[in-house]
Amino acid sequence: MIKTQKQVKTLHTLLLYIAGFCLFLEWLYPLGDISETNIGVFVLFALYCFFISYFQLHWLISIPVKGLGLLFIVHMLYFETSFLDLNWAGEVLQEVMYNMELMFSGDWYMLTNFFRSLLFLVLIWLMSYLLYYWFVRMKNIILFILLTFVYIGILDTFTVYEGAAAIVRIFIISFIALGMSSLSKEIENKRIPISVGERLKYWLLPLVFVVAIVSIIGYQAPKAEPQWPDPLPFLQGAADNIGDSGVGTGRVGYGEDDSQLGGSFVQDDTVLFEATVEEDHYWRIETKDVYTGKGWETSQDRNLLHQTGGQITLSTFEDSVETETLETQIAFTGSNRLPKVVYPYGVSSIRTEEPVDFHLDESMEGIETIRDGEDSTLEAYEINYESPSFDIKALQNNSEQDPEEVRDRYTQLPDDLPERVGDLAAEITENHETRYDKARAIERYFSANGFEYQTTDIPRPREEEDYVDQFLFETQIGYCDNFSTAMVVMLRSEGIPARWAKGFTSGERIDSNAEEQTHVNEVANSNAHSWVEVYFPEVGWVPFEPTQGFTNMADFEADVDENDYPLPEEEEPLEAPELDQEEGAEDEEETDEAEDQEEDTAASDEETGISALTGYILIGIGIVLLLILLALYIKRREIRIYFLQRKLENHFDETAFQEAYLYLLKLTGKKGFKRGSDETLREFARRVDEHLFAVEMSKLTRIYERMIYSKRLTGEKEEIIQLWKNLINQIMA
Repeated sequence: MIKTQKQVKTLHTLLLYIAGFCLFLEWLYPLGDISETNIGVFVLFALYCFFISYFQLHWLISIPVKGLGLLFIVHMLYFETSFLDLNWAGEVLQEVMYNMELMFSGDWYMLTNFFRSLLFLVLIWLMSYLLYYWFVRMKNIILFILLTFVYIGILDTFTVYEGAAAIVRIFIISFIALGMSSLSKEIENKRIPISVGERLKYWLLPLVFVVAIVSIIGYQAPKAEPQWPDPLPFLQGAADNIGDSGVGTGRVGYGEDDSQLGGSFVQDDTVLFEATVEEDHYWRIETKDVYTGKGWETSQDRNLLHQTGGQITLSTFEDSVETETLETQIAFTGSNRLPKVVYPYGVSSIRTEEPVDFHLDESMEGIETIRDGEDSTLEAYEINYESPSFDIKALQNNSEQDPEEVRDRYTQLPDDLPERVGDLAAEITENHETRYDKARAIERYFSANGFEYQTTDIPRPREEEDYVDQFLFETQIGYCDNFSTAMVVMLRSEGIPARWAKGFTSGERIDSNAEEQTHVNEVANSNAHSWVEVYFPEVGWVPFEPTQGFTNMADFEADVDENDYPLPEEEEPLEAPELDQEEGAEDEEETDEAEDQEEDTAASDEETGISALTGYILIGIGIVLLLILLALYIKRREIRIYFLQRKLENHFDETAFQEAYLYLLKLTGKKGFKRGSDETLREFARRVDEHLFAVEMSKLTRIYERMIYSKRLTGEKEEIIQLWKNLINQIMA
């Protein structure tokens, strides 16, 4: 009989562990869809770890064996040398030390792909132990099943992963696992003498049959429409209108939806691409022309024109503008990609080794890549462009009429735009005659009237508020979207065609080549930017930069006697400014004030950095606390037993013994020894002893009864404690 039970138990644990492994795979499968992760190697390592954990080898054997497997996977992914060449091990150690320094400094976003893969492999290693404990030892699988359903549900709702098939698989695996867990508990707790053949005939086959029938019926049955609305739009709306102040928080970077501007954001220094350039310039992506009072949209439907041979027909300025022929190379880093091409003003052609077609979207002047009829992204490409140089004198003397289609499209304003926006624009430009002078006056207005560049505590306009009106007259704080949108709206209120452009600033210089007169710029999410383009007849679209701390990267030329409208001093552009600097200061007092503002804002930057680091530390502490709570929950019985034993040893009296004995009754119930309603304590104790082949429960029960009736604990302390400990060990075994 004992041999048969051992065989059955072994089969149960194997089937349960396989079910746990299959459920764990459901956590890995989505990674292939929501990221560019090759999950095959991780699935292989998971199978390897789960296989070793099942046999419960001594830790002196299992840890080195699993560690060797982990190193083999790491070597296969990131090294080309022989596995037996130990030089790569030194590189692994250096890589680990480097990333550990990044972790302790709070720079989690800079962790390398190597270290992230290593951490993920370690997590799989730990999960093989945890799932063995849950599924095989404790037979407590409900929690992991529920977590798996929740995990897949969240991914299905908020990512591109389609979780319908995964939900069906989890349902089938879970029901089979629950059935096997119930059978295993019955056999282990009641020691039912059942053979393998009987188990298959009377339990497993009916279980599989029932689950299969239920799954088929559930899959084929008609489905009701969703009873709850999709939570994603609701959450997005809630994020757009947090609290009474309407403050929301996002992450800086390029996005296609600009219909709801405003709100705070956090910096994201993730590097998108590196560009080899001869001159710094804006990286343009698209423009928007319809201001709604809350943000920007486009008035025309998407209209793609095929660009034959990579020759780009986009023209933002006329042939009369003086240009210089230049070239730039762009290479994206890691798995980062953008859905559209980033390009400089004057782009003429694009070359890439990838088999794609370029299409120009006339509605927004965006350049898209199409591969096999579907939208695609590029890893690298080269651009030839004609870099423009705008003649200030020609812009000032420009008096031609705007084309009707330009005037109608790019002077649009919402009907409910507050009048005081137009009144302010008229007041700023009343002493200026030419279009260029008016544009420069509005561009300079922000730097001389207390407007501040700020990325936090930025409110979104309420339903009845206008985005520009709120910025100009209420808050006077914001970032590039606030400044650029306000300037476009004020220009349009003066009848000047203008539009909103977006893309990236030039980035941070990381390398240079003096011989070729080129340098390499690193462009990150934090370089995302928006600016203003103003239309000049017979010239085209000219960029302007109203945002505090940024410098217009367009090239302007003027005669040496152009004293009334000098060019702004050349300075290194501030790529992600946190400064309130005064442009065009006319005396030393204003300059000193600007320097004081810079110092104050620099201190604010340091506070923001500390705040971000504190946030990472708090997240880490939270994770550690959760792990501690999980460990305490798993070991709650052992912890309770430890304190009861200490209490018996240090404070041996009637109260301590009664507490220990009552917990013993509770523990036997948790382990399957249920006391019948008509069963006396002695009868129950005798049944427990018979099952455990012991006598401790009966002896302790007699001591407990004597204590209850005589109100006095009799017996030797050491003997009673030893009886209690022996029984506890047998029940927990």
